[in-house]
Amino acid sequence: MSGTLPPELRGLAEGEADGVLVARLRAGDQDAFMELVDAWGPSMVRVARRFTPSTAVAEEVVQETWVAVLRGLDRFEGRSSLKTWVFRILMNRGKTRGERERRTIPFSALARDEAGGDFRAVEPERFRPTTDGNWPHHWANPLPRWDTLPEAAVTSAETVAAASAAIDRLPPAQRAVILLRDVEGWSGPEVSSAMGISESHERVLLHRARTKLRKALQEHLVS
Repeated sequence: MSGTLPPELRGLAEGEADGVLVARLRAGDQDAFMELVDAWGPSMVRVARRFTPSTAVAEEVVQETWVAVLRGLDRFEGRSSLKTWVFRILMNRGKTRGERERRTIPFSALARDEAGGDFRAVEPERFRPTTDGNWPHHWANPLPRWDTLPEAAVTSAETVAAASAAIDRLPPAQRAVILLRDVEGWSGPEVSSAMGISESHERVLLHRARTKLRKALQEHLVS
């Protein structure tokens, strides 16, 4: 994530850059604070928007997050990166605000629920039955290949809107994982750390989220 650091810190290792930033913030350096707002602000609004009813509310959540960050800097112990810590606060506040709950359910608990149980990437009815005399267990209704679809259909504004709507319909933990991995470009370990979940749970959540998104896009593109 070095590309999202203020320019003068991009040549430093993450831990070293975090140390410089935290020291400047604790000293009341307003320039350091504004550099972080500029560097991380757009991404924070995008993430918060997935949990809130409007951009205006998402922006309020981001502002509340920055206030919480400044107030909590003395408690930051460096066990995760500074950005991971900030985004963990952001996601919990966004979820609480978006669902209008009185308490926050930790993403770790949501992740366990969403990663558990049975999951079918493809519905059983898309396959021929065991009793089929010719092609048992083969496709009854094959999924279309994306590379056979017109490029204009795949890249159209309607398809982008369908993808965004499909992400919004995902359960909270799956939504957060696919947003951070596939939209914001975070690595798996970074997402696991930010959400307080295991890397195996992160992989399961990402697989399920991508599968649901792919299904929604296929239905949109062939409808």
